[in-house]
Amino acid sequence: MDQNHEHALTQMRKSVEKLGCSVQYNDPTLMRFLIARSMDKEKAAKMFVQWMKWRASFVPLNYIPDSEVPDELNARKAYLQGLSKNGCPLLIFKAGKHFPSKDQLQFKKFVVHVLDKTIASSFKGREVGNEKLIGILDLQQLSYKNVDARGLITGFQFLQAYYPERLAKCYLLNMPWFFVSVWRFVSRFLEKATLEKIVIVTNEEERNEFVRNVGEEVLPEEYGGRAKLIALQDFVITPLDDQFHDSVELL
Repeated sequence: MDQNHEHALTQMRKSVEKLGCSVQYNDPTLMRFLIARSMDKEKAAKMFVQWMKWRASFVPLNYIPDSEVPDELNARKAYLQGLSKNGCPLLIFKAGKHFPSKDQLQFKKFVVHVLDKTIASSFKGREVGNEKLIGILDLQQLSYKNVDARGLITGFQFLQAYYPERLAKCYLLNMPWFFVSVWRFVSRFLEKATLEKIVIVTNEEERNEFVRNVGEEVLPEEYGGRAKLIALQDFVITPLDDQFHDSVELL
């Protein structure tokens, strides 16, 4: 890490303390917030403190158990495939199996459940803090009754606000013509940095590049790979080593 980054991290820690928090998180974690706020120490500190308070309130157990999101899991619409060729966990979401939720609180908890489990699937004994994920939004067999602009906006806004710099790439596959206007509307709520990580695959050349970038070993057969689909709830996460857990104390 260069001296500029070290200085920025030191200043950010001081800014966090001024906001009333004591933090023992590691440098890669804090750096994600700095990058998300264009290395502005004050803005990064504010974002970090907001994240800590949200996490303590919304995820008091530090995870969302399956029992709190039964309806969303029963749809079997999210799949966790292991690590891509670049070491990023691969999350697949089949939009054709999704229906707008009548229980928005459960849906928000589901978003956190999915993102937490996906990121945790890349840990090797401990969390480094800079892990990123690859997402696939598969729009195959999407009908009007599956369209959920509100849900998409919620998912991406959670990523932006509470999981900064966790997204490596998001691929949109099999987009039907009627979804173009929906995506145009959703895009208005996404930050430039997020939009730059989204790839809409529209032709054979782009699909081949998508397969090369993600890797055949982890991609299911229907996407040009050699793996089998693994439902999110069927994917087993290896427990973290307790001694490596980061901690945060709100003063």
